[in-house]
Amino acid sequence: MDDAQNNLVNTHSIDIKNMQNGTKSPKKLSDAGNENCFVPPDGGTRAWVVMICSFFCNGILFGIINSSGVFHKEFSRYLETMKDSEASRKAALVESLIMGTVFIISPVAGVLTDAIGLRTTTFLGGAIAAGGLFLSSFCDYNIEALYFTFGIMFGLGGALAYTPSLAILGHYFKRNLGVVNGIVTAGSSTFTVIMSYFIDWLLKNAKIAWTFRVLAVLVAGIMGCALLFKPLNTKSSSKKGVTFSGAFNISIWKNKRYVIWALLVPFSLFGYFVPYVHMPKFVEVGFSKDADGKLPVTLIGITSLIGRLLFGYIADLPRVDRILLQQMSILCMGVLTMLIPASEGSFPWLVVISLAMGLFDGCFISLLGPIAFELCGQDGATQAIGFLLGLCSMPLTLGPFLAGMLYDQTSSYEKAFIYAGIPPIIGAILLFSVRCVKTSRTPLSNDPSEEPLQYHKNLNNEHLKGTHALDIRTNGKICSSDTVDDRPEEEPNIRQ
Repeated sequence: MDDAQNNLVNTHSIDIKNMQNGTKSPKKLSDAGNENCFVPPDGGTRAWVVMICSFFCNGILFGIINSSGVFHKEFSRYLETMKDSEASRKAALVESLIMGTVFIISPVAGVLTDAIGLRTTTFLGGAIAAGGLFLSSFCDYNIEALYFTFGIMFGLGGALAYTPSLAILGHYFKRNLGVVNGIVTAGSSTFTVIMSYFIDWLLKNAKIAWTFRVLAVLVAGIMGCALLFKPLNTKSSSKKGVTFSGAFNISIWKNKRYVIWALLVPFSLFGYFVPYVHMPKFVEVGFSKDADGKLPVTLIGITSLIGRLLFGYIADLPRVDRILLQQMSILCMGVLTMLIPASEGSFPWLVVISLAMGLFDGCFISLLGPIAFELCGQDGATQAIGFLLGLCSMPLTLGPFLAGMLYDQTSSYEKAFIYAGIPPIIGAILLFSVRCVKTSRTPLSNDPSEEPLQYHKNLNNEHLKGTHALDIRTNGKICSSDTVDDRPEEEPNIRQ
């Protein structure tokens, strides 16, 4: 065994002892001639506090966004009393602008996060989002004004807060990143269950002005969470591929697997937001007056919570293909969306569809962060997530808007839901093309029984001398390879 392998084995032994002794501080490993390698602490008080704060940020933002169907119903009712023939389309545009702005600004949020820091970006996002909601309280039912204050301002602030709230997790967790990401993204499901009824109660009892003011106070809590988002790996060990004064990382666009994934996922989302926006109205026009229009969205939120935790755990299991798991969830969501019109007149059938849809939604959402880290590594993950969400902006904006237009023209949601289910099915099938891309290095196995050095033993020793072996394995640091599985090989006796 050469010097590089000896050093790596010795360091690995030290890591195991530290973990067994309860050591939770982040470590930087060094090898002769190699750059420092950052290892997330995977626990400790601060790590769990960061997870809780990220949970709140995700929850309050998407709890409001996913409950926008309640606002859509309220705005539509007002516009219909004003004899507006395009009531559904105009009301849906408010919600579409929120979702579209959140995602179209996400690339900017990713670059801004790398430029001014995680905490500053999150704090700025919380301030803008809360300000947008507060200004909305003075707009009453002025839909055109709400396009800016509620649609664009709240969406802008949400984008700046959302992207770093996911990126910070990679600084504190690695071994169980899938589970932690599932818990954090479950915040949106938890808050969706609560917020749909809470917002409806506020609209009925406190009216629209105070509804926005109460929501503004809740969203302002993001600024407090931002103060705790302290990144641990503040000094990148590699500047290669970074331009625009170190702010814009172009290296992720040289990763063919990421490019294919980042293009096909947005294509699959043309109909994703349609059920959230139009389900309450669909229940109102297609079922008896006793049917609760908020219940389907609430049920989606409940099972989405379960799905995020369940599939977050599954994604961390050995040899689980995260992209294949996400393909399965996208395909099922498309089929279920197309089945929604078939439930008209049978509320129990709609309940079953909603429960299943939420489960697969949880799977899809919980895997976005881990797949980005797996494909692009820690240094590229922030902007990888940001650009992915930015590409999602157009389909998420157009989907509910076009569904509203179809309803205004046909007075039926049948075509709207059927058309919304087609892109996910096509996108899920096309995602198999990710496997057609040849990689320059063999991805790491996720089998806990395999030693980290097994990768090197299978390579031609003539091309691996000294520290060069470690450089090829990690590009000089952990999580930097675009083809290396983010999940580390575990020693059997690490977990007690």
